Amino acid sequence: MSSKSSSNKFSRRDILKMTAMAGAGIALGASGFGAVTAMSDVFDKQANASPKEQGDVISFFGKHQAGIATPQQAYAYIAAFKLLTEDKQEVIKLFKQWTDLGAKLSEGKINTETSINDFVPPADSGEADDFSSSKLTITFGLGSTFFIKNGIDRYGLAQQKPKQLKDIPPMPKDALQEPFIGGDLCIQVCADVQQVAFHAIRNLIKTASGLAEVQWIQAGFLNKKDGQTPRNLFGFKDGTANPSPDDQAAFQSIVWASEDEPDWMNGGSYMACRKIQMMLEVWDRSSFKNQEDTFGRKKSSGAAYGKLNEHDAVDVTQLPFNSHVRIAKETGQQIFRRAYSYTDGMDPTTGNLNAGLMFISYQKNPETQFIPMLRKLSQFDMLNEYTKHIGSALFAVPGGIRKGEYLAQRLLEK
Repeated sequence: MSSKSSSNKFSRRDILKMTAMAGAGIALGASGFGAVTAMSDVFDKQANASPKEQGDVISFFGKHQAGIATPQQAYAYIAAFKLLTEDKQEVIKLFKQWTDLGAKLSEGKINTETSINDFVPPADSGEADDFSSSKLTITFGLGSTFFIKNGIDRYGLAQQKPKQLKDIPPMPKDALQEPFIGGDLCIQVCADVQQVAFHAIRNLIKTASGLAEVQWIQAGFLNKKDGQTPRNLFGFKDGTANPSPDDQAAFQSIVWASEDEPDWMNGGSYMACRKIQMMLEVWDRSSFKNQEDTFGRKKSSGAAYGKLNEHDAVDVTQLPFNSHVRIAKETGQQIFRRAYSYTDGMDPTTGNLNAGLMFISYQKNPETQFIPMLRKLSQFDMLNEYTKHIGSALFAVPGGIRKGEYLAQRLLEK
């Protein structure tokens, strides 16, 4: 695939094909229009190539939204939005625009068309013009305040609110800070090139102008060697216990919404977000033994205490009673983690690094899976000495978007 992914960029081979077709048309006495039509067919075939033919394109459409079971990319932007309209038709308009833009961005298509004159802003911001799609995914979620805000059924959809969509209850050691709390809408953008991810979230924000504004946004990164579990900023492997995205039975049990949810959630999930600040300077003064005891795993290999390999079954009796892994395991629940590290410069109050983990997880039922785990970790986890939870939100992720549909159409056209 060419590094220029705009549909009007062609390889030498394509030019030769078009020349050959044009020549054939002339030899047969065809009109100039016939030759142009032949070339146009080549343009259309390239522009409409399937994701498999384009290499690093991940389809925007499907039974599930992309960006959940998708192999985790290197960079992410997570943004929550506040809706500025109480008109359902305006929300539909926004979701249609986001769907159209999301599908094009996911295919690496850049809008290079100029405006009707040079004195009007361009349609596309342009910073991703030199890149392919870079495995870009865009995942949309709806917060509880999308349905009911200040006791008001905003769009007449309260009866369609998912069963488990509610605010994450305050935890004993939470230190939540505005604006990283809740949101009417959420967009998770991930890609293997940071500039591609930024271009996508930037243009989605631009498209929402006048209808929705950003409440909070967080950039994240996650770099790893192929086939290995990534490490967090404490240097430990993060996500060892995740089920494989290829294990459809596990995902059906752990991630995808239950059949008793509203039908628009079929193929969807719940996205939990927790912004966790890490006290890196305190951690860096902690002994190596204390660091490993805090997790209950070996720092280098990721193996649980008493085991040799990272993915060996955990025996909680071998772990310190208040270690992170033991407490999480003892809840008996599983979630699917999709977290990203972040660095936001310096904390102006302490002068320390402002860095941490943008924790994101997907689960079928946050009430029985995520919240019990979070509550127990908040009370007993040794990691609490080195972390502070400063952001919290929960979103319902609608099922996948079919071609010809727009985001949450099955909800909005009830």
